[in-house]
Amino acid sequence: MNTHSNSKIVAVCQMTSTDDKEKNFLTCENLVKSAKEHNASMVFLPEACDYICENPVDTVKLAEAENGHLISKYKNLALLHNIWLSLGGIHIKFSNEKIHNTHLVINNLGNIVGKYHKVHTFDVELSNKPIFELLYVEKGRSIAPPVQTPIGNVGLAVCYDIRFPEFGIALTEMGADILTYPSAFMFETGSLHWEALLQCRAIESQCYVIAAAQTGYSTPKRRHWGHAMIVDPSGTICAQCSEGTGIALSIINPDLIKKTRSAMPLMTQKRFDLYPQIAHYMKSNNDESYQFGQVIINSKTVFFKTNFTLAIVNKRCVVPGLYLPDVLVIPIRVVKKFSNLSSLEVADLFQTVQKVQEVMEKVHNTESSTIVVQDGPDAGQTILHVHAHILPRKPNDFPDNDDIYRVLQKHDKRVTEWRDENEMIKEAEYLRKFFS
Repeated sequence: MNTHSNSKIVAVCQMTSTDDKEKNFLTCENLVKSAKEHNASMVFLPEACDYICENPVDTVKLAEAENGHLISKYKNLALLHNIWLSLGGIHIKFSNEKIHNTHLVINNLGNIVGKYHKVHTFDVELSNKPIFELLYVEKGRSIAPPVQTPIGNVGLAVCYDIRFPEFGIALTEMGADILTYPSAFMFETGSLHWEALLQCRAIESQCYVIAAAQTGYSTPKRRHWGHAMIVDPSGTICAQCSEGTGIALSIINPDLIKKTRSAMPLMTQKRFDLYPQIAHYMKSNNDESYQFGQVIINSKTVFFKTNFTLAIVNKRCVVPGLYLPDVLVIPIRVVKKFSNLSSLEVADLFQTVQKVQEVMEKVHNTESSTIVVQDGPDAGQTILHVHAHILPRKPNDFPDNDDIYRVLQKHDKRVTEWRDENEMIKEAEYLRKFFS
């Protein structure tokens, strides 16, 4: 398999789960070993890779907690083989009557780094046979932010989610490069829609789509379609499993994603003046805090917010002699490097910088600003979250104009000099009036 230097190999898996959890784990273990032998960086297992029972009562009874024995075994498996795992739909105990259908991502160190509870339960009637997953599955309440992995930003979904294109678009707006639809598709619907749905989700999102699958008879009455596959951003099927248990391999080429989106820039051509953005994943005004890299910030220190971006007051002033200290603009999604932002996030970030700069210069009665992004630790970044400093400038505020960069390099190193939070909240309240 030919790979570019920045490409990674992934393995999509196919299996037939039963109600024998130990047997199912051994099957998954063998699939992971096979993937590792083929130099895969990440392995994608299907929905219900832990077990499938004949009835909801037994399904709930076999469910474990997230910190239970089975998940621990998967963590050890990832650590042992130094590989990332996508567990496409694990039954996590929610109550005595219900479970969460949970997609977990485990990194190569054996840590859970991504979690999504299925939000669309499979509640349909096929051939006069009603199936109501909601009777024993507690619906998730949110879309999980894409997980940063060695193969790119992975958006998490489960099976029936594939029929809701808004879901995949929301993940793409949130920065996904890859959409995952681990499934246990019924044979009847899979034969009609499986391939078409996967290709549509890839084409409209311009993402790779990876769909692990159950195949064959899990119970005497439950037959699955199989055909686990990987589809590239143009909609081309680049890998597919044949019948039975096994893996299919493909490369994930980030350059192909960029090329596809550059040639046909769908994400920047959307008419949000006519229809809304789908990724309403920002926090509400009532939320108490936001994650800013390694630290938590009080939402009351936020003075401006969009769907993708926050403007916040700074814990320590960089420029001396200002009426109000300088401020920061950050993406809501926790992203360490500027290159990992989506095109929408980049556009929104700098549109916000422009708006905030205009206000700050008005507040300080100045016509100059220094705008700085320290991208990476060697550039002086200590908070591992993309952020732009907006620093209003006054004549002779530094003896040497470039001293600002030397001060900036050290400004957040001394925690004892951080400002009082109540003072920061008052400043945010004042600045908020300029954006009403």
